[in-house]
Amino acid sequence: MALDQRVRGLLGPVLDRLAGALAARGASADALTLVGLVLALAAATALSQRLWLVATVLWLVSRLADGLDGPLARRSGGGTDLGGFRDVVADFLAYGAWVVALGVALPGARVACLALLLAYYVNGTAFLALSSIAERRRQRVADDGRSLQFVGGLAEGTETITVHALLALLALGAPGTVVPLLWVWTAVVAVTVAQRVAHATRVLGD
Repeated sequence: MALDQRVRGLLGPVLDRLAGALAARGASADALTLVGLVLALAAATALSQRLWLVATVLWLVSRLADGLDGPLARRSGGGTDLGGFRDVVADFLAYGAWVVALGVALPGARVACLALLLAYYVNGTAFLALSSIAERRRQRVADDGRSLQFVGGLAEGTETITVHALLALLALGAPGTVVPLLWVWTAVVAVTVAQRVAHATRVLGD
């Protein structure tokens, strides 16, 4: 079982309880998605200003909000397609903004940041294209309760959240390790692209 699946399994009951408390207070999933995005953009702004600890805290809180909007939607009668769309767009903006902000903060890391953005771009294209085509063919390629069919890989949500936070902390305490980590993480994302392309080839080629 992948790390992301294990973490989802461990945090699922906790997130459900928190979502229940939010639902009891009238919170909506769409509002929580927006809160998560605003916090993520605030984290990126702090990162660009080299406020490493502030950025890390804001980043982790934003990802908590992102993890809660799904359980909250299910407690409110089930998520909508529009809500799922907004969540995915917000996630892409949050992750991209973080990498751009890191490049602004650390000019020496800009080439590595560009390479990582390219890897993210291709990775996102791969899973979104597969999800779209599979839905059109009424074919299940993944079923984890999310709005889109997310085919697993080496780099998933838990790993990405952790690496982004680690990049900020390393920039604070060991800046010389940031660029090597960026290249390693880019390679991991590239492997994930290859995994998803191979999976799509098997599934769609049947």
